[in-house]
Amino acid sequence: MPQHDPVLITGAGGEVGSVSRVIINMLIENGYPVRAFVRSDDQRADSLRRSGAEVFVGDLLNIADVAAALDGCRRVYFSMSLSPYYSDAVALMAAAARSQGDIEVFVNISEFEQSFMTFDKMTEPREERLSWLGGFAADWSPQQRAHWVSEQVLNWSGLPTVNIRATIFVENPILSWLALKPLSEGELHLPFGTQRLAPIAGHDVAELCAKILTDPAEHISKSYALTGPEAKDMHGFAEDYGAALGRHISYVPHDLEAWNGTYIDQVLGARDPHVAEHLKTLTRLVAGGRYAAVTGQLETLLGRPPKSVRWSLQHNPRIRQASGA
Repeated sequence: MPQHDPVLITGAGGEVGSVSRVIINMLIENGYPVRAFVRSDDQRADSLRRSGAEVFVGDLLNIADVAAALDGCRRVYFSMSLSPYYSDAVALMAAAARSQGDIEVFVNISEFEQSFMTFDKMTEPREERLSWLGGFAADWSPQQRAHWVSEQVLNWSGLPTVNIRATIFVENPILSWLALKPLSEGELHLPFGTQRLAPIAGHDVAELCAKILTDPAEHISKSYALTGPEAKDMHGFAEDYGAALGRHISYVPHDLEAWNGTYIDQVLGARDPHVAEHLKTLTRLVAGGRYAAVTGQLETLLGRPPKSVRWSLQHNPRIRQASGA
């Protein structure tokens, strides 16, 4: 088997979708050495070591750590937890990559909103933005703005970048744990009325990223807008939750801002206002119909349909725990 340079995977200790961890497992299974960048040397780091990854403990906002982690790596997957300093971290990694000078691919986990919250649209008058985005949101969340800035930085850097613009994950807190208690009582509480949504499985995003990292040439300078296999209304989601939990679930629509206040502000508002504001913007965009699109790009790239919402829920540890599995 040919020898490969280690692939640098950041966000390796993250939770939502566990994309970085799944990428690591897939790369190792295919004989690629992996350097996993983590913030803390904890149980998750130990688990990564046991899987065969080299663990680098550091801070994505410390340029010395970033440069040391990148040393000897020519392929990079960049991800980071939602943070007010997200674009700073991307810029630091880009600076280190440019300084090193031999990068083959920089896979940047971006967001689906970058496909429709474009510069041209977001610089129109407010009323036109409201009309375009569905009437509930007129501006980027701070996190969405950070992703937009990050894409510009990577473009300016001249690095061989691939932007992965995935839609809302099935594992997103909005869909996976913020409203778990009502699910235990047989009700799905969401503020989306009759709108449809096509969320994506974190596993699918990880598989595509692993594929690009092992064979990047045809993907350089491209941006992929990824969705799940079909757009469902919330009654369809209720059926999927019911199948995953082994009980009947009914959809109970909620007022948008009342739901945000109860399920986001009360849980995250004081503890992490950056994340709270991002999630509230997502709910407003979904309620305005901006996530009903199905692109089909993932099936073209992987040669198979995306995993279903039901599959994702059945493999979600929080949902499995709630079901008693």
